[in-house]
Amino acid sequence: MSTQGRSHTQQIALTFLIAAAGTLGFWAVEGPLPFLFGPLGSCLLFALLGLQLRGLPLLSKLGRVTLGTAVGASITPALVSELPTMLASLALIPLYILAIALVGFPFLYRVGKLDKATAFYAAMPGGLQDMVQFGIESGGNARALSLIHAIRLLGVVVAAPFVLTLGFGVSMDRPVGIPAAELPGLELILLLLAGLSGWKIAEHFNMFGATVLGPMIVATVFSLLDWIHIRPPQESLLAAQFVIGIGVGVFYTGLNFNELKGIVLAALGYLILSGLVALGVIWLAGLLGLTQGVEAFLAFAPGGQAEMTIMAIVVGADLGFVVAHHLSRLVIVILCAPIIMGAINRLFFSQHS
Repeated sequence: MSTQGRSHTQQIALTFLIAAAGTLGFWAVEGPLPFLFGPLGSCLLFALLGLQLRGLPLLSKLGRVTLGTAVGASITPALVSELPTMLASLALIPLYILAIALVGFPFLYRVGKLDKATAFYAAMPGGLQDMVQFGIESGGNARALSLIHAIRLLGVVVAAPFVLTLGFGVSMDRPVGIPAAELPGLELILLLLAGLSGWKIAEHFNMFGATVLGPMIVATVFSLLDWIHIRPPQESLLAAQFVIGIGVGVFYTGLNFNELKGIVLAALGYLILSGLVALGVIWLAGLLGLTQGVEAFLAFAPGGQAEMTIMAIVVGADLGFVVAHHLSRLVIVILCAPIIMGAINRLFFSQHS
């Protein structure tokens, strides 16, 4: 093994030890979602202190495959029959995206002093990887894009438990699943088949969000065919939280606040603004009687789909409702962001080019 290889192995081992310690610490103080927030918090702390941390991308992918399978298995014939009742609240998603863009883009461009491509794709509430890639292809700053989206996701993940417990009075102590030993073996095999085959098929066709959407689609088919009646077991869902928490935490490795103070401050400002927009849409959804408070918050919070899925499970929210809204947001942003960016260039910047 090369020196570089040993260095990577040591970094991975150290990262997992830090994540495990964070999980145990969060568990000891009875913090919410210890398998998610424990590794996320401890890895973030040591990354900011300058330690070189490294996760395992394959494990992060498998964690998202597990969540995608859990979502698909939750889409039952009974849930499908309720989809027409979601159409009114789903119609708020384009308005929500537009409002965040209209607030976030000018702020990041004028106040944050970012170039227009970076400001635009940083303001779009889509998936981190997709928006960073779109931004890079448009000439944006990859580091700034990554940081702004990561801070947005982290901010929502940190704030959400306080909003849910203090604002809505719900507990986050529901088990994420049933132990594997109590589940039927054949259905466990079918869940595994749905997750792995869905992931690889979606990846083959270059589907965005392949690790989540592919397993979700296949598991949904299995559920609607009445082949499965369970979600992935508790052990796999806890492991998924753990590796996803590591994945978010290690993203901050190498962050230097002195060098990137302007970007970080811009990201924090944008986080506040996008949060206020989200609260406005949540209030509107409640005012119109479209959804309950907890479901509205989880469905419209500008966080990551994986993290919001976990929270929906542990608070006992309507998982199908929450996921449907996040998927709609991601699909609309991915399909429309490049078109909107082109329109902005033509309307407002063509005279400066």
